[in-house]
Amino acid sequence: MKAMALKCYNMLVLLFLLVNLSFYGNVLAQKNGLGASFIFGDSLVDAGNNNYLSTLSKANIPPNGIDFKASGGNPTGRYTNGRTIGDLVGEELGQPNFAVPFLAPNATGRSILYGVNYASGGGGILNATGRIFVNRIGMDVQIDYFTITRKQIDKLLGASKARDFIMKKSIFSITVGANDFLNNYLLPVLSVGARISQTPDAFVDDMINHFRAQLTRLYKLDARKFVIGNVGPIGCIPYQKTINQLNEDECVDLANKLAIQYNGRLKDMLAELNDNLPGATFVLANVYDLVMELIKNYDKYGFTTSSRACCGNGGQFAGIIPCGPTSSICNDRYKHVFWDPYHPSEAANIIIAKQLLDGDKRYISPVNLRQLRDL
Repeated sequence: MKAMALKCYNMLVLLFLLVNLSFYGNVLAQKNGLGASFIFGDSLVDAGNNNYLSTLSKANIPPNGIDFKASGGNPTGRYTNGRTIGDLVGEELGQPNFAVPFLAPNATGRSILYGVNYASGGGGILNATGRIFVNRIGMDVQIDYFTITRKQIDKLLGASKARDFIMKKSIFSITVGANDFLNNYLLPVLSVGARISQTPDAFVDDMINHFRAQLTRLYKLDARKFVIGNVGPIGCIPYQKTINQLNEDECVDLANKLAIQYNGRLKDMLAELNDNLPGATFVLANVYDLVMELIKNYDKYGFTTSSRACCGNGGQFAGIIPCGPTSSICNDRYKHVFWDPYHPSEAANIIIAKQLLDGDKRYISPVNLRQLRDL
């Protein structure tokens, strides 16, 4: 009996030590300036919010997530085979946990102090964007949701400490805009009226004006450290190449021109906000050039293709039908720039995240993400 009692006591001591080491590790991380990661945007960074919506845009089906170790390879709602850029950046900056999806049941209590993910597959800057999917969470509603989180943090920390935590220790990451073109302006069935009534200039103006108001709204909620991704080369994704019957080295010219036009306006707008919103730092992530570099020089980075989706069906580049249980899937997942017809693979996300964390002003400016964290 004594031996058994001693064994139980030793196990309790070990458990106590493990719990305390975990607790002090989390406290140390926050003392080192690693606060919360608040993630907004679309399917490029959605970590599972769409799982809780009645929507046609879902990724909580296999083989999505096949390389996501935290779930044992089961799908979580991420639109890739592993981690998103948001996951990777958070890990590298010292976050002990992934930012929890806002709509998930466990997005409560102190877990939100490590970050919350509001992103939604199909979401965009404009409220009309993504209506083809029936339900999605656009930027306006994502910010509505953050106001709820903001009040919860006040209750957890007290108003003064909460404001300090948000302003000094938290990073607001926003990856949005691609759907406003792909699933709005460039989608004739739903947006023919808008395309008749709006020139590309007017549509981009509309996007920029809405986005400026959304970023200003976050600023008024005490956000100060922002990283904003521009729109990638959407004319080069497998879906666009497939439906337009392009060759491997071709991209859809109109889609890329729209992205470039918007990106130029976005750069100017962020410079304006840096000048006009005291204490804020708006960092521009040049996703367009980063992804285009991978597409053009894929072999330099160890990939065998930047045209064909690893998981998908239809056409030369498996680019028509989204990734799902009946899709064909490649064996060499880390040799593909694109996981499915629309989204990068984890291997591509790792390269992109590394440049955002430590890269120079070609890809991330005026500071990189490690520097932004330490401001």
